[in-house]
Amino acid sequence: MSTDRYQSPLSERYASREMQYLFSQDKKFTTWRKLWIALAETEKELGLSITQEQIDELKANAEEINYEIARAREKEVRHDVMSHVYAYGVQCPSAKGIIHLGATSCYVGDNTDIIIMTEALKLVKKKLVNVIAELADFSSEYKDLPTLAFTHFQPAQPTTVGKRAALWAQEFVLDLEDLDHVISTMKLLGSKGTTGTQASFLELFDGDQETIDKIDPMIAKKMGFEECYAVSGQTYSRKVDTRVLNVLAGIAASAHKMSNDIRLLQHLKEIEEPFEKSQIGSSAMAYKRNPMRSERIASLARYVMIDALNPAITSATQWFERTLDDSANKRLSVPEGFLAVDGILDLCLNVVDGLVVYPKVIEKRLLSELPFMATENIMMDAVKAGGDRQELHEKIRELSMEAGKNVKVNGLENNLLDLIAADPSFNLTREELNETMDPAKYTGRSALQVEQFVQKVIAPILEENKEYLGMSAEITV
Repeated sequence: MSTDRYQSPLSERYASREMQYLFSQDKKFTTWRKLWIALAETEKELGLSITQEQIDELKANAEEINYEIARAREKEVRHDVMSHVYAYGVQCPSAKGIIHLGATSCYVGDNTDIIIMTEALKLVKKKLVNVIAELADFSSEYKDLPTLAFTHFQPAQPTTVGKRAALWAQEFVLDLEDLDHVISTMKLLGSKGTTGTQASFLELFDGDQETIDKIDPMIAKKMGFEECYAVSGQTYSRKVDTRVLNVLAGIAASAHKMSNDIRLLQHLKEIEEPFEKSQIGSSAMAYKRNPMRSERIASLARYVMIDALNPAITSATQWFERTLDDSANKRLSVPEGFLAVDGILDLCLNVVDGLVVYPKVIEKRLLSELPFMATENIMMDAVKAGGDRQELHEKIRELSMEAGKNVKVNGLENNLLDLIAADPSFNLTREELNETMDPAKYTGRSALQVEQFVQKVIAPILEENKEYLGMSAEITV
């Protein structure tokens, strides 16, 4: 690894080798060559004078990119595509005259971008499905464990640990729906020429419209796609990049929300992300266990959400049939967005798989607030014992204020139950009041909701995508 020049942290620290390969030079230029082969084969099959020997020569040299020749040529001509056409021709002397025949640069550039983005989206899907599976397992395991719920980060009606995790999973399920839609609608540009009119093919095929109509479908099939976009300028619509990055941004937002919740829960000492035996939490405070993985998720997620603006602005500012102000931006925004999401999902897998739950801490916090939440049940029991509902409501309000003052002003324990037991208006003993303190009475349908969500929503997703399941993630640092 070079230490005397800038290295992207996304490659150095965060993204997997699998995702890095998809945006590598080898993947890009071997795909260019596969596209040139598909074009030559299609033209041969449709009647142009291209020989099988020429096709075979192109195939024999498709994987070995002669980078040095291409780089030297690019210094002369300042054109990356024509430099690689030249370099390929050096390796394929009998076929060099038919490489890139009738095509423009975007034939290889744009079609390759679509191919790589589609493969990258499928890798994102694989990891996203596994995150959903991990969250389903965690939700099911803790579906019955009561915990204090918060609205506005203020104590609210109890929920369960599993139900809260199901909310995280639901966000990712929505992302998966969007991701599946985008994957299913990805199409190749095809070969449409300098302004998208296919004028060069009118010349090559002597104006035979029926034959020209076959070119794009044949190329698409050879490259593993159903079809090409029906119309285009020189490029595919840059709105495609916008759709792709918006899906990545959605996944990032869901991961960010989950990581925020985990960070807050770790502060409360209720749940912790994995912490390895020799891991250092702080250079100064040796006792600390910082939620650094969840923090990294949030950090990378913010990058991806902002990165989604790049293709949106590029799409909006393209002039007529083609401008080149997209090129440098695409080279940065699209790969970096994918590499960041790849790192995010690996972190999510690692964190969810190793979450540590502390039931005793959870129970203690819940019980400290439960007397306030149980007051409605207590009031109903007191009414059954002969009390007046309106009088009891006012009594509970007064006693709750007193208990709250004891907790917040005097730093004492919540003594609301003792205050109620001592008030003859309620006609309830401390033992009878204790019976109302079962947290499970206040979690509503949380456990059942988790069961139904996992069975009816997640299980079909996992069954449909079972070939993706079983992966785990190792993080670099």
